[in-house]
Amino acid sequence: MVTTNRGRPGAATLRRLAGTGFAFATAAVLTVACAGNPGPGGGPAMDADGRPYDPRNIDRKVRPGITVLLDDSIKLVAGKRVALVTNQTGVDERGRRSVDLLFNDPRAQRAGVKLVKLFAPEHGALGTLDVQGIGDERDEKTGLVVHSLYKQHTMAPADSLLQDVDVLVVDLQDIGTRTWTYVGVVLYTMQAGERRGIPVLVLDRPNPLSGAFTEGVLLDSALANPAYPTPTGRTNGFALYPVPLRHGLTMGEMARLFQAQLKMSTRLTVIPMRNWRRGMWFDQTDLPWVRPSPNMPNLVSALLYPALVPFEASNVSVGRGTNEPFQRFGAPWLRADTVARLLDDLGLTGVRFRAERFTPEKPGDNKYSGRSIAGVRIEVQDRERVQPARIGAAILWALARVHGDSLRVTPAGWDMRMGSSRMREALMGGADPDAVLDRALPDILAFEKDARRFHLYR
Repeated sequence: MVTTNRGRPGAATLRRLAGTGFAFATAAVLTVACAGNPGPGGGPAMDADGRPYDPRNIDRKVRPGITVLLDDSIKLVAGKRVALVTNQTGVDERGRRSVDLLFNDPRAQRAGVKLVKLFAPEHGALGTLDVQGIGDERDEKTGLVVHSLYKQHTMAPADSLLQDVDVLVVDLQDIGTRTWTYVGVVLYTMQAGERRGIPVLVLDRPNPLSGAFTEGVLLDSALANPAYPTPTGRTNGFALYPVPLRHGLTMGEMARLFQAQLKMSTRLTVIPMRNWRRGMWFDQTDLPWVRPSPNMPNLVSALLYPALVPFEASNVSVGRGTNEPFQRFGAPWLRADTVARLLDDLGLTGVRFRAERFTPEKPGDNKYSGRSIAGVRIEVQDRERVQPARIGAAILWALARVHGDSLRVTPAGWDMRMGSSRMREALMGGADPDAVLDRALPDILAFEKDARRFHLYR
């Protein structure tokens, strides 16, 4: 669904996609029945028969790809030496680690699964590190080395580490935003599998922001770089392919998009979830929320992350080092009352803005550590109407208007995150943020239409 304008009377246009298609683990192995679609207007979730969705009904709870693999598709890894790419987010519906399940769960043991390698993305195996150059670790329960895929930038599993591997399995939580480096790990793992002739299984997980909304601008193709990463390469793991900032896909669906659009020969199998529907937010799945990164404590931060992540490439704090990162922004020079008022006057849907002060404590971005700074808090009032990319565009416009002399933006970093240099230039030049975003709508609508062929869920 694409929403246009910022909620001026009579100007909001809603278009719900009727994505169709069932998910298959292999060509004819596993068909997933989906349930739990939200009711009209974002009301109570309904099952496929139009009855209220009850998460207490175990048959209708969402089951992640790891559970489906062990229950129904274990033959895909039976008797094979498995390399698992995962971190703290790789858990089943009971919070049990995918590492442990593939290592010693009776279903895996009966099938002769041999877990031989572990790989972890940015933030490390436990998801607690907020630095570059993460070294290898050791998993205490299995004794296996966890090979880091995050050095100076996101890397692929090295060829030298895949010589004794029969299948690569990926189990990582996406957050529905193009800039998330775990998506880069999926692509690079697919490329590693392609290079070595090793099959790749992606264990699917929910898009926390639901799969019903697509927003922002497509990443400019001049900025996109899906090349295989090398130690001296210029890849970054997040500016990969022209998709919208908020793409509306699951990790498995994104893998299918990469496979088709990049014409990859990887032997890819997506193990779909059971009972997930496109309109479901993460807190409707009954799955445990595990912080995908140190600065992603809850679903609100995940929702607003697309709005503020471009400001990583600026002298504006995005709330790292506080208990609510990506729900606020600030700087010592900020006239918070003025900026908050200016943003509220725009009438952005689903949110309000409130001036405050906050103190980042040892933030990973090293911005204003230990200093009390003026800030603006973004208060979500109706998440179904929140449009993060429009919020981010409006904030840049407001800051440039009020603080043109103090605001510093790194053009390349901003553009790769938000997606377009022309957009940045227009906003900083005073162009109406709503009009700037509206110009991207034809491309977003075209993407939505084309992306349906990669959908695994209704």
